[in-house]
Amino acid sequence: MLIRDEILDWLREDDPGVLEELWSLADTVRHCCVGDAVHLRGLIEISSHCCRQCTYCGLRAGHQGIERYRMTEDEIIACAHEAVRLGYGTVVMQSGEDYGMEAPWLAGIIRAIKRQTPLAVTLSLGERGDDELRLWKDAGADRYLLRFETSDRGLYDMIHPSRNGLVSDRPAMLRRLREIGYEIGSGVMAGIPGQTFQSVADDIQLFEDLDLDMIGIGPFIPHPDTPLGRESWSRSLCGGEQVPNTELMVYKLVALTRITCPQANIPSTTALATINKASGREWGLKRGANVVMPNLTPTKYRALYEIYPGKVCITETAQQCNGCLRGRIKSIGRHVGSGPGARRREP
Repeated sequence: MLIRDEILDWLREDDPGVLEELWSLADTVRHCCVGDAVHLRGLIEISSHCCRQCTYCGLRAGHQGIERYRMTEDEIIACAHEAVRLGYGTVVMQSGEDYGMEAPWLAGIIRAIKRQTPLAVTLSLGERGDDELRLWKDAGADRYLLRFETSDRGLYDMIHPSRNGLVSDRPAMLRRLREIGYEIGSGVMAGIPGQTFQSVADDIQLFEDLDLDMIGIGPFIPHPDTPLGRESWSRSLCGGEQVPNTELMVYKLVALTRITCPQANIPSTTALATINKASGREWGLKRGANVVMPNLTPTKYRALYEIYPGKVCITETAQQCNGCLRGRIKSIGRHVGSGPGARRREP
């Protein structure tokens, strides 16, 4: 187990030769603790509506002039059946924080998917009320993903304005989700303006404290039509404490998270693939990750779900995306996992 000072040293380390030790250790821990299988989670981006004003996201409520959509029940269930046909064990239903998408309606879809398929169902729908979360769990949902983005409370409040004066406490919500019975997932962005190396070390500690089942890490990529995308403000830092939003920093965070949270499922994210289209996913898998998330969203909606620019897999069909990812996994000597791929918990 790494101590805090070791984590900080690795976060600041840039020598390729020295970093090979970190990559090797993370890959060894991954092999020993979660094996060589790479689990495929089929992503369905069910709605681009959002009531929040996050200062970097293209789906923010204040972003005018974009075309919003909500998928229909039939479209979502058809995507779930496509996931089964492609051999996936999980579907992930993701959206903005869309209160126009009524909880009982979604509960009916979850029940239909659980009744008609063997899939695990993961939800990533933002901050929702406990009654809604319980309703969806009772309908059969297995997992809930909610990124806390940064453990630095001041920085979080700057990039995530409150909604109607309500205090946002995502770590507390993750703990409630665990109590309700969900497997829980969270994660952070690397390189938020104003983010320090100390706060990133705190992020890794919080991953461990929350005992997360899934941890997603990606680079900070703001949409250009947002306050942070226009660079109209940021929290300035001095003395080289600003964490860079680089590919290398993401790999370091993935590797350190694998070593600190050895049993967790860690995806090689779409955002990582966005900044290195040629081999970003592969390098993420070689440095501690064990999950990828092929896109099942109908192609007519994919370009509309633009949380940041340059997203990969916008025009590919679900079949094409599946074939590409399976080929990439095989190319690094790994194999595709079967079943829902739940976190392995030691007795």
